[in-house]
Formats: sequence, C-alpha cells, structure tokens
Amino acid sequence: MKIVELVNKISVPITNEEADLLAGFDNNPEILKSELGPRQQILANHLVNKNILRRIKNESGRIAYKKKTS
Repeated sequence: MKIVELVNKISVPITNEEADLLAGFDNNPEILKSELGPRQQILANHLVNKNILRRIKNESGRIAYKKKTS
C-alpha cells in the first residue's frame, strides 16, 4: 500500500499495482486506454474513481487517462 496526496491535500491509499501504473504517468502525461492491458484498464478506472486520474477524450476522439492536476 502507498499513500498519494491529492491536489486538495487529501491523502488516499492506493495499491502497489495502482502505484506502478501511476508511475507510468511520470514520463508520459497522457496514456491512451488502448495502450493499456485489460488489468491496467481496470486499475486506471479505480484511480479515476479515487479522483487521482482523469478519463478524457483526446483530439482524435480516443479515450485517454491523465493525472489530475486541479
């Protein structure tokens, strides 16, 4: 288990798997859903539910995930 501090200064516990996925956003600010495996897509949705990631539709109309900044 790891603790992530959100933008509004609230601490949220995340699993090690979620932390590994979140570490991928350090090098790439936006990751397409199609680039993730089935398990990673589930973890990304968990992080969306925990208000850590945002699920967006990019310019080409594809689903992508970004770290929440505000």
